[in-house]
Amino acid sequence: MGQVVATAEQVVHAPADRVRAALGDYAGTRERIAGPQFSEYRVEQGGEGAGTRLHWKFAATEKRVRDQVISVSELPDGGGLVESDTKSSMVTTWTLHPAGDTTTVRVRTTWDGASGIGGFFERTFAPKGLRQTYDGMLQRLDAELR
Repeated sequence: MGQVVATAEQVVHAPADRVRAALGDYAGTRERIAGPQFSEYRVEQGGEGAGTRLHWKFAATEKRVRDQVISVSELPDGGGLVESDTKSSMVTTWTLHPAGDTTTVRVRTTWDGASGIGGFFERTFAPKGLRQTYDGMLQRLDAELR
């Protein structure tokens, strides 16, 4: 069993404080930018930043749908958010790197992958699919904040 890592990055045309507020707005912006892979999205607690608890179903493929309960915390420096799936080892970290009127947003998801041939395929194909999901989310975030 090995760790699987998926990453994506994009420049968002808005200052870091606006990007941070939008990413932490789980009751509004985040649901709007989530995309078709996310269904049954609901805020169970909080709704803004750390302390938020969410539920969604994430369709990695048509046949692989993960029922997730997400607990949100902040990075120690306040520069991003950490979303931990309470039902698995999956952790997604959103970091912000300000540059004046733009912000580079990096998203990194890790989880403990399967072993054997299934694990090989998971490590080979899952990161690409998840990166496409995040690319879409980041594009929608940029469009929303312009």
